[in-house]
Amino acid sequence: MNEQFKNDVLEGLSSNPKFLSSKYFYDKIGDDLFVQIMNMPEYYLTNSEFEIFSKKTDELINSFGIEDNEKFELIELGAGDGTKTKELLKALVHKGADFSYLPVDISQNALNLLNADLQEEIPSLKVKVRQGDYFEVLSKFKAVDVKKVVLFLGSNIGNLKDEKSAEFLYQLGGNLNKGDILVLGVDLIKSVDIIGPAYNDAQGITAKFNINLLHRMNAELGANFDLGEFKHAPHYDEEEGIAKSYIESLSDQEVEISALDKSFIFKEGEKIHMEISRKYNDEIISKILRDTDFKVISKILDSREYFADYILRKEA
Repeated sequence: MNEQFKNDVLEGLSSNPKFLSSKYFYDKIGDDLFVQIMNMPEYYLTNSEFEIFSKKTDELINSFGIEDNEKFELIELGAGDGTKTKELLKALVHKGADFSYLPVDISQNALNLLNADLQEEIPSLKVKVRQGDYFEVLSKFKAVDVKKVVLFLGSNIGNLKDEKSAEFLYQLGGNLNKGDILVLGVDLIKSVDIIGPAYNDAQGITAKFNINLLHRMNAELGANFDLGEFKHAPHYDEEEGIAKSYIESLSDQEVEISALDKSFIFKEGEKIHMEISRKYNDEIISKILRDTDFKVISKILDSREYFADYILRKEA
């Protein structure tokens, strides 16, 4: 049994207000549901960044500042199914670039699927999958004396509050060398009529994705959540620029979690905070980077200007 999962659930459900960590969304069912989310028509983020990687590939590659015949490592944090990255990988292989692709993910299942796909689609590609914590994996690469291009896509940084994002990027920079590149994909601030449906799709896939965490606690921690007594409850504040995800209790109820030897009381209408999804502009990015060694050297937008890939270079 995952002791960290137990401890984090205990902490979150004992707090007021209650919360659960979004990192536990990603079991095998969660991985599959998230792939479905990324392919939803409402979830513009994937298509917007895919457009950058497929239609502005040369601009993206040129922004890395790789010299002719220079060896480098392309490291992707949270690689997932690699849909967008495959466009970049194919272009680099076609150009004869001397590089290795190192996808890093918390989910071994996702890495296994990605590795199998890449062997079939781009057989000449050098792939070295790495499962685990981003910083632990990166720290092992720092001593390797080749340039690194790190991809952190999909606006995954948006799952952190701004102060945590700044801390994350500071730590990330500490595991890179001067001149290394970070491609930071972020969702841009937009109106609620665009962002709202992306987190509350008509098919209810996002709802299933969130509720699956309760199913996971039932399966792995011996909880007795009645999934029908909770609902997905998203909220987006356009002025604040943050989409928030909650699970709301539909009744007064008590839930037992045998692995914790503890029960938790939920009031009707009480919400469990699950996740935030921060939206960005240049000002917010500038503030987050202020105390890091990263400098923005380029910004690549999709045609609708919904999404941006900021190209950052480590300056010290």
